[in-house]
Amino acid sequence: QVQLVESGGGLVQAGGSLRLSCAASGRTFSRYAMGWFRQAPGKEREFVAAISSSGGSTYYADSVKGRFTISRDNAKNTVYLQMNSLKPEDTAVYYCAADNAGGSYTRLSLFIYEYDYWGQGTQVTVSS
Repeated sequence: QVQLVESGGGLVQAGGSLRLSCAASGRTFSRYAMGWFRQAPGKEREFVAAISSSGGSTYYADSVKGRFTISRDNAKNTVYLQMNSLKPEDTAVYYCAADNAGGSYTRLSLFIYEYDYWGQGTQVTVSS
């Protein structure tokens, strides 16, 4: 069982930056591939970024590539999402998720159904 708690959301002006954190419980965090998703009002939840269990592989949605960076610190059981050059269309609730990678150090999980555990979400609002 893994519990995930996001933090770091808030209100920021367009062009600004935020760093989201996702703290995980348990001693097996380093076995999980992690991801960030977001859901805007009236829209479906969408993939944002993913990182392998080792941290050596990452993948981004085209809409955030070059602006967002996902990283992890396995010693701190935490995954991060650094968001720069924020746009109003980035406004959403951001969720982190954990996928039991089955022992893979390189697996990247891009789809909602691949994830086993989810956080409660943190609101990010970007004003124009």
